[in-house]
Amino acid sequence: MSDAPANADGFRSGFVTLFGRPNVGKSTLLNKILGHKVTITSDKAQTTRNQVRGVLTNDTHQLVFVDTPGVGKPRSELGRRLNKTANEANGDVDVVCFVVDANSGYGKGDAFLAQQLDLARAVVVINKIDGLPQRRILSQLTAVSDLGAEAYFPVSAQTGDGIPNLIEHLRARVPVGPLWYPDDQVKDMPETRWVAELVREQLMRTTREEVPHSVATRVTEWEETNKGPRIKVEILVERESQKGIVIGKGGEVLKKVGTNVRRQLPAGSRIDLVVSVDRDWHHDLSAIERLGY
Repeated sequence: MSDAPANADGFRSGFVTLFGRPNVGKSTLLNKILGHKVTITSDKAQTTRNQVRGVLTNDTHQLVFVDTPGVGKPRSELGRRLNKTANEANGDVDVVCFVVDANSGYGKGDAFLAQQLDLARAVVVINKIDGLPQRRILSQLTAVSDLGAEAYFPVSAQTGDGIPNLIEHLRARVPVGPLWYPDDQVKDMPETRWVAELVREQLMRTTREEVPHSVATRVTEWEETNKGPRIKVEILVERESQKGIVIGKGGEVLKKVGTNVRRQLPAGSRIDLVVSVDRDWHHDLSAIERLGY
């Protein structure tokens, strides 16, 4: 980050956290706001495992969005760590966007999270309004109206409906401040972690329901060649039985994952995937920390 002073024209900048239960669409929303993919998405819980920063800059404002893991009832040491990561992101930001799923409605889980927020300074974002009748959207707005939030925005992270109004409100909320990131930077994530995340995203989309929670990925080698980078990614699972699922019959799952990841990387990139067993890693705090969660 830069510590340069704000410019003379009153340039505004600030940090905005996206906070909510698992699967309310925070990551999809962030990608839509930025118009770029800066965080992986899936329909599985615990897709986001770190704070992910995405940057939206124009001539007058810079908004730094912080995507967070969904907060839910922890069933492992990893779950407790992800909840801690999400809650810590609310501490020193200018605005918290409390994201609620319009399809499932405002429920007990949302109410529990709402108690942790200074709602008078928070914005409630009701996501996934696409395809919903107007009366359903209005009922969800009514359900959250007693929270006493600063503002309420129904949006669709899929279609973009309502997002321009949300962005304009957030720009008005942030203070005069410096350009924290270069104006052409969209994401704040090392390339090694980004590639590892792309591999995990594809695994979550192609393997069985029970496997994604047990998978971790990390880049173990990165070699630049004249044809493009050669990248080795280790895939960690918790049991031998999961190893076979991740590899697939004749290696078909790994082949599909590798192909889909390469499509998102510069031409000439080579991805080598290896699968290892680290038994019950997501119950082991030292293993969780070693993997960067």
